[in-house]
Amino acid sequence: MLVIPVDAEPAMIVPRLERPDAEAAAGASILRITDWTDGSDPYTKSATLMAGTGRYAVSDSAWAMHLLGLQDRLPNSSYVSMTTALPMLRAIKDNDGIERLAAAGAAADQAYEEIVTVRFAGRSETDVGSDLADLLRQFGHAQVDFTVVGSGPNGANPHHEIGPRIIEDGDMVVLDFGGLKHGYGSDTTRTVHVGEPTSEEREVHDVVRQAQQAGFEAVRPGVECQEIDRVSRAVITEAGYGDYFIHRVGHGIGLTTHEPPYMVEGETQILHPGMCFSIEPGIYLGQIRRTDRGHCDGRSRRRTATQSDFARDENRPLVSRRGPRSDWPRNEIASESSGAILFWPG
Repeated sequence: MLVIPVDAEPAMIVPRLERPDAEAAAGASILRITDWTDGSDPYTKSATLMAGTGRYAVSDSAWAMHLLGLQDRLPNSSYVSMTTALPMLRAIKDNDGIERLAAAGAAADQAYEEIVTVRFAGRSETDVGSDLADLLRQFGHAQVDFTVVGSGPNGANPHHEIGPRIIEDGDMVVLDFGGLKHGYGSDTTRTVHVGEPTSEEREVHDVVRQAQQAGFEAVRPGVECQEIDRVSRAVITEAGYGDYFIHRVGHGIGLTTHEPPYMVEGETQILHPGMCFSIEPGIYLGQIRRTDRGHCDGRSRRRTATQSDFARDENRPLVSRRGPRSDWPRNEIASESSGAILFWPG
């Protein structure tokens, strides 16, 4: 557990057997490191690093058992989630973060370019998902968070879990995949078609593409996040498919694949240079989807594609002072007081 107090040096407590690795880690020299041993009470030991009446922001991935243990030892302490206390702490990326995000996105694009060369028809979603995960690792991802392969009717479920369904000729297949490379996330959606798509499938995909492009072009410093959702959603609504766009238009990407800010109605947070987020409108009739990854540095965004009777596109724009940045890798459619911050490994 890492504790960052307001008025004291940061401290970390780890199991004794992991202390050598902690002391060898980058940044360890600025930490006061202590440990606990098996058989002892880690929460009593951890409580010595904290103020008994402090208010703490806790990492979103903190385990409930750890937080409950601290609350038991420090009954007068209080806690709030990190996202609630410091929602924009990680939203604005520095140059290093932007470069890492671009590299993660480029690696995901490479994985996509390879996966579309393998056979889909006659194979299960699970098999294709395994190939896709292997490709993400091949191109540098240390962690694969998800590989959605939604074929045929399964493509209309935005978060379909891969399963045994055999992909057939004529299917549209939604590929939604991402993970971490050098500590930063990728999140890409593409829709591909096994065989030649119908005119209706092409029409719906074109609407999604236009909605994504409209959202991309709306990215500017000072614009509210909800405006990106509104602009993209208006295109789909005007085309008569508004009832079939069933989720927000995007989310932040950084140290995790989903984080603030969120491109959704009601979110009045304004965009700042250095923000990076997805723009991923979709129409879910029975299949079709596209995704792009965007970054608010004023010059960049991210784009993805989809196919079938559902459609979704996901791009990642970067907000720059001049608007959305477009020089990222892209793919087109293919057929308060005595408080502190606490972090636990998730």
